[in-house]
Amino acid sequence: MTTFRRRKTRLTKNLPSNVTPLRRNDWAGPDQENLGRPRNRGIYLLPNAFTTANLFCGFFAIVQAMNQRFEFAAIAIFVALVMDGMDGRVARMTNTQSAFGEQYDSLTDMVSFGVAPALIAYEWVLKDLGKWGWLAAFVFCAGAALRLARFNTNIAVVDKRFFQGLPSPAAASLIAGFVWLAVDNKLHVQELALPWVMFALTIYAGITMVSNAMFYSGKALDVRYRAPFGVMILIILGFVLVSSDPPVALFGLFVAYAISGYVFWVWQKIVLRKKKASDMLSNN
Repeated sequence: MTTFRRRKTRLTKNLPSNVTPLRRNDWAGPDQENLGRPRNRGIYLLPNAFTTANLFCGFFAIVQAMNQRFEFAAIAIFVALVMDGMDGRVARMTNTQSAFGEQYDSLTDMVSFGVAPALIAYEWVLKDLGKWGWLAAFVFCAGAALRLARFNTNIAVVDKRFFQGLPSPAAASLIAGFVWLAVDNKLHVQELALPWVMFALTIYAGITMVSNAMFYSGKALDVRYRAPFGVMILIILGFVLVSSDPPVALFGLFVAYAISGYVFWVWQKIVLRKKKASDMLSNN
C-alpha cells in the first residue's frame, strides 16, 4: 500500500494578525516586473532637429566642394556652426539632454567640422601640392576626430569655462573663412603662395585641436538671466560688423580666437612666474 507524504503547513501561526505572508509573485521587485516591457525608444525632436540641420549643412558643403562651388561650401560650414551652437543650448534650456543626442551630435560634428573642411581645403588648392596636400587634409581630419574623442571622455573632468584644444567648429570656420575670403577676391596673396598658406593654416588648425591650450568656451554665459545694457550694444555692433563684410569679419574673428588659446597660455605662465617670485621674496 502506497503512502503519501503529508503536506507541510505554513508557519503562519506565530505571525501577528495584521501581517500577511508574502507570496511568490510578491518577491519580484520593480526591476524584474519591467523586464518584459518594451523600452521607450523615443528621442527628443527639438534638439536633434538642429543636429540634423548641422549634418545636412556639412554634407551640403562636401557636395558643393566636389562641384567646385567653394563659396557655397564655406557658407554652409558657417551655417553648420550656428546649428551646432543651437542644439546644445536648446537641449539645456528645455531640459531635453540625452545620451542619444550627445552621440548624434559628436558624429555630426565629425562630418561637418572634420571631413567637410578637410575636403574643401583639398579640393580647393591643397591638391596642387600632391601628397603634401592630402597629408595636410588628413592631419586636420585626424585632429578633429581626436579632439572630439578627448572631449567626450573628459567632459566631466575639464573646466566647463574652457575648451582643451581648439574646438573643431572654430577650426572648421578658420578653414572656411580663409576659403571664402580668397574666393571673394579680398585676400591679396600670390596665386603660387596660396596653396602653401592653406597648407600652413590646415596644419595649424589640426595640431591646435589636439593641443593642451585652453580656449574660452562661452558656456558660462546664461541667456536666461539678465545682462547689462552694454552687452546688448556689443551684440548689435557685432551684427553690424559681420553684416558689413562677412568674409573679412568672420575670418578675422576666428583668427583671433585661434590665437587666444596660446595668448592665454603665455599669460598664465607669466602670472605664475611672478607669483612664484613674490612668494620667494615673502619667504625670504
